[in-house]
Amino acid sequence: MMERKCRLMVVDDETIVCKRLKQIMEKAGYEVAVFGDGAEAIEVMGRTTFDIIVTDMRMDGMEDGMRLLEAAREKNPAAKVIILTGFAETEMVREAFRKGVFDVISKPVEIDSIKRVIGRAEKELNASRREAFAQV
Repeated sequence: MMERKCRLMVVDDETIVCKRLKQIMEKAGYEVAVFGDGAEAIEVMGRTTFDIIVTDMRMDGMEDGMRLLEAAREKNPAAKVIILTGFAETEMVREAFRKGVFDVISKPVEIDSIKRVIGRAEKELNASRREAFAQV
């Protein structure tokens, strides 16, 4: 079974964060789509499957990272969701893990740290796919 390029969704209302993560992760071999708005990301998620979703917890507008996590669980349950936050409140982190987040990373994000977490998520996805393929 050939492993395909991992599809990554990045959602952050800070344009620089989206641009930087897109550049870095495309260079690392990922297919990356970026969104500056949570509502748009949720709408696209309804018709496009992403393997890994990296989202800011707090964004301008209605849709925040927690709502995006909930939408991913509904529309794309196999996706690994990683939340970025400058506000790592303990209760928010607990709630995110209860709702199935893969990991929470504090801002400012260190590039090596996010690459490591995304790599871990990709390994888990690939292991699940191999396991499912072996059972067919």
